[in-house]
Amino acid sequence: MLGKVYGACLCGIEGRIVEVEADIANGLPQTNIVGLPDSAVRESIERVRVAIRNSGYRYPLARITVNLAPADVRKEGSAFDLAVAAAILVADGQAGCADGKELLIGELALDGSLRPVEGVLAMVHAAKEAGFDRVAVPVGNWLEARLIGGIDVRPFSRLRDWVEGKPARPSGQRIVPVGAGSCDPWEKDGREGDFDDVVGQHHAKRALAVAAAGMHHVLLVGPPGSGKTMLARRLPSVMPPLSEEEALEVAKIHSAAGLLVVGRGLPRSRPFRAPHHTATASSLIGGGASPRPGEVSLAHRGVLFLDELPEFPRPTLEALRQPLEERSAVVGRAKATYRFPAHFLLVAAMNPCPCGFGRVEEGCACTPARRRRYVSHLSGPLADRIDMIVEVPRLKTNELADRRTPPEVSAETLRACVARAVRIQKERFFGSDLRSNGELSGRLLEEACRLDGEAKRLLEAAQETLGLSVRAYERVLKVARTIADMEGSERVRAGHVAEAVQYRKAERELLRTH
Repeated sequence: MLGKVYGACLCGIEGRIVEVEADIANGLPQTNIVGLPDSAVRESIERVRVAIRNSGYRYPLARITVNLAPADVRKEGSAFDLAVAAAILVADGQAGCADGKELLIGELALDGSLRPVEGVLAMVHAAKEAGFDRVAVPVGNWLEARLIGGIDVRPFSRLRDWVEGKPARPSGQRIVPVGAGSCDPWEKDGREGDFDDVVGQHHAKRALAVAAAGMHHVLLVGPPGSGKTMLARRLPSVMPPLSEEEALEVAKIHSAAGLLVVGRGLPRSRPFRAPHHTATASSLIGGGASPRPGEVSLAHRGVLFLDELPEFPRPTLEALRQPLEERSAVVGRAKATYRFPAHFLLVAAMNPCPCGFGRVEEGCACTPARRRRYVSHLSGPLADRIDMIVEVPRLKTNELADRRTPPEVSAETLRACVARAVRIQKERFFGSDLRSNGELSGRLLEEACRLDGEAKRLLEAAQETLGLSVRAYERVLKVARTIADMEGSERVRAGHVAEAVQYRKAERELLRTH
């Protein structure tokens, strides 16, 4: 007798529908799972056997073959438990025949209860896209699964409840699913203050606003206590909220990593990730026996902050080059290659030298050799991929004491400038795959960056004086385009180029020992 239901698994961060078939035939009692299962899926048959018995049903004493199709896709994780148990019970006539319109997700405990699994959001979204009417999930995944609208999500506590068609009735807050409206776009929940909390550092605030407006990678260089970390942590406050499409992308990634926190709806604030400087390349890029998203993917559509940049291992920093260029992280394995999205804004911070002071007049005693060793972790190719290098000086005593003086430019004003630039870029790139000026290159860069005569002469002089590489030259152009967008200017003028050059000039002044 044959029983057939549908389950799902994760492939990277995307859900994949899997047909689960169970055949019961005469022969020696044994159960085999075929269809490229990993060890966790093969081991699950013992859990399923005990869970079926402890739920009050009979486990067939026969030759059972469970097939997971398509057979060319590797099946990983424990989310198949409920589907495998259901297929066996259907094949044995102990459960009603499935109508093929329901997807089953969940891990079974030995007593027959259902445990939550990771990646439910992507699986439910795949079920909706595939045309399923309903999906059965553990109660622990109910809130997360309900974020996907347009499909009936039924929570179950136990295997027996699913067989008897008795979904649980959990009490929980109202969830706003995808497509059913959004929260206040500038909602402050979960946001760590804004730039008004930072005393002084007007130049650094302006630079970070430019970086946020065009998704330009930035390096902050300054002594300890100058406010580099505080500035970086408040950068998401001037960035526009996630669109619904972006929010779903971010939620899928965090769901696959088991880090999704479900509130009233999809998260709208930009992710902020700050890995420790002892992080390995695999933790940053992603990997593992069953590949999981790394920090660059968890920061997708948000900010990746690397504090104390020279303290990171050189191989870890070099591994960043590919995600920075391609905006995705590729993890290769023998049987499959996984691609995780990684379109993030890199904000790095470092001291100007090992002692932190940077200048002799401020007490620096570092020799040129020590400084060279310190900054050698930042290779030339990686430095070329950083659009802006900004000095964050130590504040003077009178600046620290005068906290009541309002900032020269408020966080609200910076937020409005960023929003204007983002709106202009959205119109500029309508119908293309690009989203920001930071992604421009080649012919598209030339078309977008129309310089007037004075701006051209200034940029040519800067290239000759600073010895800009081709990549650095293009990055100055992109930053100048963003500055023009923040001011609502159609053409890139000399003032815009001058400001953009200042952010590149710092490379020579602050990293001159490199």
